Amino acid sequence: MTSRDVTARRLLEEQVRQAQKMEAVGRLAGGIAHDFNNMLMVIRGYAEIVTENAAAVPSIRQSAETIVRTVDSAANLTRQLLSFTRSHVFSPQTIDLNSLVGQMGDVMRGLVGEDLELVVNLDPGLGSISGDPIQIEQVVMNLVVNARAAMPRGGRLVLETGNMKVQDGSGVHHALVLAGEYVTLTVSDTGVGMNLETQSHIFEPFFTTKSKGKGTGLGLSVVYNIVRGSGGHVRVNNEPGRGSSFYVYFPRVVSVTAEPPAYVSGSSARTGRTETILVAEDQPDLRWMICRYLQELGYSVLEAKDGTDAVALAEQYKGTIDLFLTDIVMPGMRGPEVAETHFHSPRREGHIHVRLHRRRL
Repeated sequence: MTSRDVTARRLLEEQVRQAQKMEAVGRLAGGIAHDFNNMLMVIRGYAEIVTENAAAVPSIRQSAETIVRTVDSAANLTRQLLSFTRSHVFSPQTIDLNSLVGQMGDVMRGLVGEDLELVVNLDPGLGSISGDPIQIEQVVMNLVVNARAAMPRGGRLVLETGNMKVQDGSGVHHALVLAGEYVTLTVSDTGVGMNLETQSHIFEPFFTTKSKGKGTGLGLSVVYNIVRGSGGHVRVNNEPGRGSSFYVYFPRVVSVTAEPPAYVSGSSARTGRTETILVAEDQPDLRWMICRYLQELGYSVLEAKDGTDAVALAEQYKGTIDLFLTDIVMPGMRGPEVAETHFHSPRREGHIHVRLHRRRL
C-alpha cells in the first residue's frame, strides 16, 4: 500500500481557480470602473466650477462642496475596482517598504484606536520592491483595516517586514511561490479568526462577513490583485478564535528604470492667463468640462476629440500652443504617441509643455 501527500497539488489547483475568477471579475470591473470614473470626473469638475464662482449663493456653494466630497468617496471605490484590471496605468518605481510603512504610522495608529496594541517590527536590512506606491499603501492599509475589524473587543496587531529566500520544495506553504528572493510583509491579529468556509472565500470580490453597509467586500480582493499583479503572492494562516496572519511576498529588486515624469518641459513654464492650451480627450462630456474650466481661468483653448484630431489642429493653428493636455488612452493615436511624434518634433519651433492625464480623481 502506498500513500502520497497531495496537499501542495490541492493548494495549486485552488490557486488556479482563484486566478481564473479574479481574471473574469477584473475584465468586468475594469470596464465598469473606467466609464464610471469618467462620469465622476465630469460631476466633480462642474461642482468645482460652482464652488469657485465668487457670485455663488452660500447655500449653493455648500451643496456643491457636498457633491465634491461625495464624488471623492465614490472615486475611492472606483480606484479599488480599477486595481482589478491591468489596463489601468500605474507608476511602478523602486520602493523602500520600511519607509512607506513608517510614513503611514500616524494613519495606522489612528485606525486601530486606543483599544488595540499596534506593534511594528521593521527589518533594518530590508531589500527593495517594485510597485506603485499608492497601490502598496493600499495593500498595507487594507490589511490593517481587515485586522482591526477582526478584533472588535481589542487585541494585538503586529506588522512586520523581512527578507526571505524561497527555494523549490521548501515547504507546503511556499509551494505556490516561485523560487527567488522576496521582501515580506506580515500582518497578524489576535482576533476571532475564520472558519474554513469563510477562509475559502476571503479573496473573492464583494465577499464580506460584515453587516450590510459596514463594508464593500473589496479590501482583501484588492490586496490579492495588487500583489499578484506585482509578481508576488499572498497566503493566510488562520486559527479560529486565536487570530489570523497574512503573509505578503513581494519580489525583491535591485533597481528599476524610473518612469519619466508626466510633465515634460523644454523650458520653464510661463505663468499668467494668456497661454493657449490644446486639450485632447475622447469623452465629450469630460472634454467640454475641462475646456470650460480652463476658459473660465482665462486660457485660450483648442479642443480635440482624439489624438489624430489634435495633430490636425496643431498643424492648422497659426499661433503658439503653450500646453498640450491629453488623455493617455484614446482611439487611433494615444496621447503619448501624439506628444512624442508631433509636439516634440524638431519641425515645430521652440518647445511645447506636455501634460498627460490618466483620468484619476
